[in-house]
Amino acid sequence: MGGGPRRVSRVVSLVPSLTEAVAVSAPGLLVGVTDWCTHPDDLDEAGVVRIGGTKNPDLSRILALRPDLVIANEEENRAPDLAALRAAGAAVVVTEIRDLPQALRELERLLVTTLGLARPRWLTDAEAAWARVEPAADRAAFVPVWRRPWVVLGRDTFAGDLLGRLGVRNAYAGHAERYPRVPVEELTAAGCDLVVLPDEPYRFTASDGPEAFPGLPAALVSGRHLTWYGPSLAEAPAVLARALRAAR
Repeated sequence: MGGGPRRVSRVVSLVPSLTEAVAVSAPGLLVGVTDWCTHPDDLDEAGVVRIGGTKNPDLSRILALRPDLVIANEEENRAPDLAALRAAGAAVVVTEIRDLPQALRELERLLVTTLGLARPRWLTDAEAAWARVEPAADRAAFVPVWRRPWVVLGRDTFAGDLLGRLGVRNAYAGHAERYPRVPVEELTAAGCDLVVLPDEPYRFTASDGPEAFPGLPAALVSGRHLTWYGPSLAEAPAVLARALRAAR
């Protein structure tokens, strides 16, 4: 496409973290978001339309919004849904994010190259915040993201990369699957130094999660700071580090 980025004035986001990234960087650009998009907290007041879940979006509702662009993620959204949107004439941009450097590149590609925005200050702040992170003591952990059945972070995940930068080594980083199901008995016998329990997608709490691993320090962490790639990245190193220290 010659002559610079195409003009985009109506965006539908199928990814909660990208919703926040766009809303904070260009208020008024979003016309549709998923039911799981919780930040910023004024989306509904702004008249943004809810279009269903990340895995089951209402395609007809999306198309009725006449978006100039639909933004998605290869992990969060289903390929058949994105193909159907394209077949109906919608422009779709798909991000792929498996680690921090890729997240920073993809955010710049989306916001600056594709949407034509000025580079947001929060993105520069996020780069600087993570650049200041100093190596911490190496601790092995497993990271459940669901229970009944237990599902943990496996290989090649964004959240695993962030934890590694904070001195927490994912015990299942070498697993063949990215999100393996692991019996609780195996997790208990894994010989880890701690368990990291985020509050999303499963909402682990002090009374729901740690009791399954008696005697093992549990770090209850913000899922938004561990798994979202957007403005929360700027404060994520400090927020996560505090939670991890509290588990000692």
